Amino acid sequence: MALAVTALAGAGVGLAQTAEEAAGKDSMQAARPVAKGATQDLSKVAVPDKIPPGYRAWTLISVAREEGATDDLRAILGNEAAVVALRSGKYPLPDGAIIARLAWSYDALAESAAAFGKPQSHVAGHPKNGLQFMVRDSTKYAASGGWGYVQFDDGKPSDAAKQQACFACHTVVKNRDYVFNRFAPDPPNGIAGN
Repeated sequence: MALAVTALAGAGVGLAQTAEEAAGKDSMQAARPVAKGATQDLSKVAVPDKIPPGYRAWTLISVAREEGATDDLRAILGNEAAVVALRSGKYPLPDGAIIARLAWSYDALAESAAAFGKPQSHVAGHPKNGLQFMVRDSTKYAASGGWGYVQFDDGKPSDAAKQQACFACHTVVKNRDYVFNRFAPDPPNGIAGN
């Protein structure tokens, strides 16, 4: 999922603007809001097209291990708007919230196998399955539950068909504003193992 790199007003998130946006021109195709109960072909919805700067410094929301054909290890990150809402369990998330999903191969740590006599620890290996973002904009992405979805493969954003696939999958968690991951709990007293 890609994100339109714009200033997200009212969300406390300042992202760089493109030259077109600074000049008052939206670099993304505008999506029309959908009336309640109406349907809209998601292929007409603008797909975010830019990777947000600084996303690697965002707060960790959770980690996940995907099995099956996907087979990866994931880190779920959020910008400030997403993190504040998820920490409080406040749904729907506010416009301007952005969630990132990074994925790597799930690799046995050779040193761990040497230390324990068998593969025991697994770590993030090479990046895989693209870089994904969910961007909350209840008007622009009304047809997909208020979220724009994009996956970047080799720096290129996915098309609308990928957005449709993402949204279809996320409908199973509609009651949590289409967000699979919950904020991972902090250890008691901030210290692991207590």
